[in-house]
Amino acid sequence: MPQIHDTRSAASADISEPPVSAARPTANPGFVLATASATCALIVLDTNVVAVSLPSIARSFHASFADIEWVVSAYMVAFASCLLPAGGLADRFGRKRMLLLGLAVFSLASLGCGLAPSAMLLNLARAVKGVGAAMLLTAALAVIANTFHEGPERTRAWAVWGTCMGLATTVAPLVGGVITQWLGWRWIFLLNLPVCAALAWCVLRAIRESRNPEAGPVDVAGSALFGLALAVGIWALIEAPSAGGASGATGVKLSAAALLLAAFVQVQRVRQHAMVDLALFRQPRFVAAVLAMFGYAACAQVMMTFLPLYLQNAFGLSAIMAALGMLPFALAMVVGPRIGAALSAQVSGMTVLSIGLLLIGAGNLLTGWVAGAGHYGLVACGMVITGLGAGVLNGDTQKAIVACVPTNRTGMASGISTTTRFTAIVTSVGVLGAVLAARTQTAFYARPELTATVRHDLDAGFMSSVLAGDTGQAISHLPPAIGAVLATAAHASFASGFAAALYLAAATAAAIALAVRLLAARAAANSASAARAGQAGA
Repeated sequence: MPQIHDTRSAASADISEPPVSAARPTANPGFVLATASATCALIVLDTNVVAVSLPSIARSFHASFADIEWVVSAYMVAFASCLLPAGGLADRFGRKRMLLLGLAVFSLASLGCGLAPSAMLLNLARAVKGVGAAMLLTAALAVIANTFHEGPERTRAWAVWGTCMGLATTVAPLVGGVITQWLGWRWIFLLNLPVCAALAWCVLRAIRESRNPEAGPVDVAGSALFGLALAVGIWALIEAPSAGGASGATGVKLSAAALLLAAFVQVQRVRQHAMVDLALFRQPRFVAAVLAMFGYAACAQVMMTFLPLYLQNAFGLSAIMAALGMLPFALAMVVGPRIGAALSAQVSGMTVLSIGLLLIGAGNLLTGWVAGAGHYGLVACGMVITGLGAGVLNGDTQKAIVACVPTNRTGMASGISTTTRFTAIVTSVGVLGAVLAARTQTAFYARPELTATVRHDLDAGFMSSVLAGDTGQAISHLPPAIGAVLATAAHASFASGFAAALYLAAATAAAIALAVRLLAARAAANSASAARAGQAGA
């Protein structure tokens, strides 16, 4: 799941106007920073702890692989769709008000998740929770930007905030594993309630109301079209393994998603106060930076979803042990920014982005190569390489995107960056999940253990239960001897599917690295031509 380092949404990261009203004097700026950072850390924790609990959720509801994919995707689609409009609403109606409303929505949705009687209701609550998370993230980032103005004070504030995000990401899988195994997966959501209550008290006590008096109207049409396009596209990808990639239903859904996306682009072209300035995409360096962000999120951050499933399915680990097994990836992400800083002193920013993407590709390739060997140490080596590449890109992608636009457009650029990150994650969950499911099924049915007699005993939902991490339920009706053989075969087949997904992620990362280099070269050539034209004109 995602990490939210150095990410400033469209909620006016560059706005520093004085607040229009205040019920009490400003509290200690450190308390304001702690409150806003803790709010963002809650989002990071909530999104990342869920991945470890997915097999437990599947076992509780006897859910299919598509159902547990929606546990992640429903949240991420709502989150990605609402980031830009939520930022506009925070600017218009007040950041403190949006924080309190976001905490209320997030709390109620967490309660709904914790009490959900079915996978469908859990996923609906997760979607509502994504809306609340978007409100919280955009408002909290705007509060920090409005409290700490330009100079060392703001730099220190963002550094503290980034550190909190990094720590939250590192500990999230372990927290999720402990809660899932000791208290049950429902408590992952229910424990948000007292945390949200404490944060609401801090917001009321510490934060003054502020808003942007010049904020434009919210782009409702654009928000709706983008959200629908993303949701329909992910729906097609998640359902493709069961419906068939070449089925008419899948084709209709993908076509509808493409039409909705085209309508979104058209709205952005003609609307005066559009969410996205499409003119930015005429700049090769901006396109390269956005592509790098997409590659980072789609090929590295998405592993926070699939790694726990792989570790629990292929190695039979408990939730806690799977969380511990992810530490090489998480710790490498903490070290990666230091490597990125060292590289930045030697080579250009675009070269750093390409190196980070190549590291991610190499790490995914190595992990996929050894995924079926059954040796955790080899898998951990691949995780470390992927994590280092992700750490290099985590801050540098955001900085590269913002560096391509004027200061007065950094809010929009950051909004594009954040939306790209989460759109990439949810798209990758759909695409890589479809590859994982298809390859696992092919590998399983090709195994010699599956005689005609054994195949006859398998029900239609067998593979879906295996993919979701509920192998026990899948073999529960079979004779013990056959069940044991099939469980071993299922674990090996899942490792094969996981490897196939990683190979695709590695190829994608390498292709994007090449595209970034080509776009950077084009940008350099354009700059050189402009400089020569300027000299000739002088």
